[in-house]
Amino acid sequence: MSDRIWYRYGTAAAAAALVFILHAALDRYLEDRTFTIIYVPVVLFATFAGGRGPALLATLLCLGISAESRGRDLVTDPANMIDIACFAILGPILGFMGDRLLRDSKQAGDRQAHLQSILNTVPDAMIVIDDRGIIRSFSAAAERLFGWSPDQIVGKNVSSLMPQPYRDEHDRYLERYLSTGERRIIGIGRIVVGERSDGSTFPMELAVGEAKARGERFFTGFVRDLTERRAQERRLQELQSELVHVSRLTAMGEMASSIAHEINQPLSAITNYMRGARTLMAAETLDITRMRDALDRAAEQALRAGDIIKRLRQFVAKGETQPSLESPVTLLEEAVALALLGAKEQGIRVAIRSDRDIRSIIVDKIQIQQVVLNLVRNAIEAMASTARRELTVGVAKTDSAAIFTIADTGPGISPAIVERLFQPFVTTKEHGMGVGLSICRTIVESHGGHIDALPNAVGGTIFQFTLPFAEAGEEV
Repeated sequence: MSDRIWYRYGTAAAAAALVFILHAALDRYLEDRTFTIIYVPVVLFATFAGGRGPALLATLLCLGISAESRGRDLVTDPANMIDIACFAILGPILGFMGDRLLRDSKQAGDRQAHLQSILNTVPDAMIVIDDRGIIRSFSAAAERLFGWSPDQIVGKNVSSLMPQPYRDEHDRYLERYLSTGERRIIGIGRIVVGERSDGSTFPMELAVGEAKARGERFFTGFVRDLTERRAQERRLQELQSELVHVSRLTAMGEMASSIAHEINQPLSAITNYMRGARTLMAAETLDITRMRDALDRAAEQALRAGDIIKRLRQFVAKGETQPSLESPVTLLEEAVALALLGAKEQGIRVAIRSDRDIRSIIVDKIQIQQVVLNLVRNAIEAMASTARRELTVGVAKTDSAAIFTIADTGPGISPAIVERLFQPFVTTKEHGMGVGLSICRTIVESHGGHIDALPNAVGGTIFQFTLPFAEAGEEV
């Protein structure tokens, strides 16, 4: 710190010494005039070298030089008195003004350095262009993202960072905005495609701001690479699809004994009908009518078993999401039929109450049937320990959506967990994992709907979920 002070004030003294030598060399040409104008550069130099203090010191030294060189003429000559008085006033003013400029310059430099450090570390790329689309600034993040150095890209049109056909269209977009004020990206932001120096393209999120400085208009673009985000979204979607599929397999595993019993019934009937037909064939008098009836009934049972197996295979099949135009009533009835396999033996009374003439919905049929199956199976398990076992399912219509309802007469849901019911790993079952309802919510919300659990007025729980209707003329 002391070295800095000596440098600042020493510089002022050295400048004053130089002007003293210059004044001495020019003394014969100055006659009796003080000519303090030659001291002004000394004060300015001292100001910008060290600030206000050195400037005042330089002013005093210069006044001393004038007093020593002019002697009594300094006070007896009115012109010299005016000259020296003006310099005595001007010197401190220059010192204070210069000091203020010095501080402002230092602060501006600090702000610039701070801003530059932010721009060099901010993860989003920043590009500044003028109203002709010429790149004026290219941040370090932009250099890493696009593969261009500032020396290579600054001064070129920003369209060079875009693939075709956007490259040819950009200048026209900019001209249209400047002439009409119509905003497409500025202040709004959107997903666009960028091009790296090697010619590869990538999705990016672009936000653009506008500013005016010194009569010029500038646009600042902030660019975020979406390549990794899109990859993560795809991976998350794949994981969710895997989880949904595993959930279906788990449900089928839990229903295995019921499914086996349900399929065994038509197989047993087929066996009996075929044995009956064989007996008729062994009789002395062949009864064609009774034999044909037995074979027809056996065929009906075979079709029934095949239909059950077909539904099971469709339900547990792993595949891509396949949206299709579906009737809510038909979708519900097919899902309930699958969910009720083996439920007859538990003494459950089932009522299906649906509105008719309900508009179609665009959904993944298997996923929505999975939601219905999960909710129906949960209702059946909830009523296992109650005397009253009534299951009511149905679908109703509103102006914009179909409302699916699954109501049971079980013990209901504890208020302590009702708010967390659809969160992962929250369950009311003794051996449950708590993922079924979470998957139901994921499926319903991915279709643009909403799911709720409400108390049943007669005891138990009502699950309701909505699915929006397809728009008129909408196609898959």
